[in-house]
Amino acid sequence: MSFFSPKSLNNLIFRHEIAILFLVAAMGLIGGVSAFFWQQNSAESVRINAMFYLTEQIRGELYAQIQEMIRARILEDAHALETYPEYSRSISELFNELRRKSNSRKEDQAIQELNLSYREIQVDMNNIFSNPYIADRLSKIQILNPTFAQQMVGKFENRYHSFKSLLRGNHEELDKTLEIWTKFAPFIIPIPLIIAFIIVFYTRHIMRIQFIAPIANVMEGAGKISHGKLNYQIKEEGVEEVSELANTINKMADELSRNREALLENERQVALGSLIPVVAHNIRNPLASIRASAQLLEHADNKKEINESKQAIIDTIDRLGRWVSSLVSYLHPLEPNLINVDASRLVDAVLEVLDNKIKEKRIKLVKNGWEDSVLLNVDPDLMEQAIYSLLANAIDASSESSILKINIINNKDTLEIRIQDSGSGLLFEPKPGNLEPGPSTKRYGTGLGIPIAFKICQKHNWQLDFKTKSGKGTEVIIKAPINLGKGFS
Repeated sequence: MSFFSPKSLNNLIFRHEIAILFLVAAMGLIGGVSAFFWQQNSAESVRINAMFYLTEQIRGELYAQIQEMIRARILEDAHALETYPEYSRSISELFNELRRKSNSRKEDQAIQELNLSYREIQVDMNNIFSNPYIADRLSKIQILNPTFAQQMVGKFENRYHSFKSLLRGNHEELDKTLEIWTKFAPFIIPIPLIIAFIIVFYTRHIMRIQFIAPIANVMEGAGKISHGKLNYQIKEEGVEEVSELANTINKMADELSRNREALLENERQVALGSLIPVVAHNIRNPLASIRASAQLLEHADNKKEINESKQAIIDTIDRLGRWVSSLVSYLHPLEPNLINVDASRLVDAVLEVLDNKIKEKRIKLVKNGWEDSVLLNVDPDLMEQAIYSLLANAIDASSESSILKINIINNKDTLEIRIQDSGSGLLFEPKPGNLEPGPSTKRYGTGLGIPIAFKICQKHNWQLDFKTKSGKGTEVIIKAPINLGKGFS
């Protein structure tokens, strides 16, 4: 498996984690190197300054010791006689500290030479200090001569200045190193960061190409397949896991498509099996009526009987034609053209068409809840046809001068349209998909009004129910979800 060509999601995630770790390591390395450099630089600067200070202390102690020696011999100062040895011990300790701080051969050699010069001076001072003849006047005057001290410490001074020159050289080299670091640090420090960012962006690009985009395509394709587009093929791309997922979903969609075809064929056979008795029943009865009327024509004694039989045949044929037309309308696939329409407008449009029938029977119409009406996402032509069938049935079932109630009830998530007539109630229980008509009081009815209303409501995902109370009429309940679409009316 190539690191630069990830085939699996695990490898892709691993690469992403490595990039993040590299970024953290680069940041830590930069910080560590910078801190180490500044610590080392600061420590070296402190060391050199400390050596400068110790050297100055040694020189000062030396001159103080010379002064004590002169006071002891010239002034015969007892305190000076006691103090003189203390300077020797102090200077020895300072030389030891100076040697401990040295970190190069040159510095060790310079310190050794400076210490040797001090030891030579110390020998001369000890001789003067212990010489009993130094007290004569001429010798005392010679010791007080400034050139005497200069001659005594001249060699020490040369080596002292040479050692300080060495320390200054070390300090200058340190300053040059610091200057070079300061000059190039702005260019060197960002390099690991730039490399880390390049790796992170590269792995993110690969993550988007190999995982994010393919998984988005899988989700989009799965959504299309779930909405019935079983012939849609998801592109198999990206890492192995996503590609295998797309392949599995494609196979599942193919299998579902085959199963759906078999299921649809089975449903067609079942529907055809249930439709045949209904068609046979609704055709056989009119044909029997036509046959009976035709037989009456043979025995008709006068023109009136002939005309009655002929009219009965014509009416039966017309009724059969209307039933066939309604059946074709029911079996025809519905494709609702949904727009947003106010529910009260749907009902008012149907009532306007049925106004004459309502007036003929002197039915009192009671409307409630019109102020609670809202917009519904619906095909107004189809839904008006369904409401027309239901209201027409309610009007036909109602007696003259009775009351017909229509209520609109807003339940926040759903809207109910309730139609309550004052008839005797339905003699059968309507069910969705049932084409067998119940008893009808209509002379020219087809019995398919309620099945068509069921079908239209189902196409809109609406619910249609009937509640019948014997002797108190039937209540039709249409329950519609309140979910607006893109169209407006």
